[in-house]
Amino acid sequence: MTLRDGHAAMPEPEDFVLSCPIPIREYPQVLLAHGGGGKLMHALIEKMFLAAFENPLLATRHDGAVVDLNGGRIALTTDSYVVRPLFFPGGNIGTLAVNGTVNDLAMCGARPLFLTAGFILEEGLPMETLWRVVRSMQEAAAAAGVQIVTGDTKVVDKGKGDGLFVNTAGLGVVPPGRVIAPDRVRPGDAVLLSGDVGRHGMAIMAVREGLTFESEIDSDCAPLVEPVMALLDAGVEVHCLRDLTRGGLASGVIEIAQAAGVHVALDERAIPVRQDVRGACEVLGLDPLYVANEGRFVAFVAPADAERALQLLRGHPLGAGASLIGRVAESHPHGLVTMTTEIGATRVVDMLSGEQLPRIC
Repeated sequence: MTLRDGHAAMPEPEDFVLSCPIPIREYPQVLLAHGGGGKLMHALIEKMFLAAFENPLLATRHDGAVVDLNGGRIALTTDSYVVRPLFFPGGNIGTLAVNGTVNDLAMCGARPLFLTAGFILEEGLPMETLWRVVRSMQEAAAAAGVQIVTGDTKVVDKGKGDGLFVNTAGLGVVPPGRVIAPDRVRPGDAVLLSGDVGRHGMAIMAVREGLTFESEIDSDCAPLVEPVMALLDAGVEVHCLRDLTRGGLASGVIEIAQAAGVHVALDERAIPVRQDVRGACEVLGLDPLYVANEGRFVAFVAPADAERALQLLRGHPLGAGASLIGRVAESHPHGLVTMTTEIGATRVVDMLSGEQLPRIC
């Protein structure tokens, strides 16, 4: 013990370090939160994957890669699905796999054409379960106008695979001159949301936790190609699109703001949340703005086209609840999202540190 300014100072062990039970720093092992769409997932992507695979296509930080090829342009994307349970109100792991990949291509401005499908099966999985999933994938692919043209199957030991995991990759065609990416977002852009948020995550949680509500909450899982094409084919000046999966609306907008270097100002009062979803979130202590969706997207469009884009979205069943939820206020060196709350205050919207809902896609 030593004296400092006349006061006794407690000794500090050499190995003393501050720690926090919430995963917000460096960790030597993978956590569920590394796949949750929040700060840890983005740190993993930035520090490991982007650092290892650095190239201009990855640097766009978009939902897929748009590649110039023999005078044309194609979009590529891939995704893996580990949702638990395999079946939920409004869909299953098969519909999720098809729609999720199709939607990532649509967010690049591409017309999806072909998918691959990889299955990791656990020994003991009932064949009837697998058949239901495969049939659902075929039906979802037909509805989205794509074909599943190649794939792979692997089987792992009982107890090593949690039933069934699915990986899909997708290819689509991007018309000449169409560029949709975060770096095209500009101050003044209107931020449009295609519909109510939070349903997919709450549908999963209700089944997983055995929760019963007055009305069944069903997932919004759906292919978003047609409402997106309605905007693009009508000549709306769309700067960026993002489907709102892991991390929900809040994380999706933050990702775009950071990639574009802008300040996005949202209005909480304009964001539609179904009352049953809001109630379920309150019971579970969750914020619906961070809950995953599988059939919702945001569109950053030129201010002059905002009203026309809104009407086009509302003319499609999957965009009937579309709303203008904010604007790009100004440039910002690090990216910033703020929100005017329901009581009129303004708060910063930040990414979650941990994991709200693991294994929801």
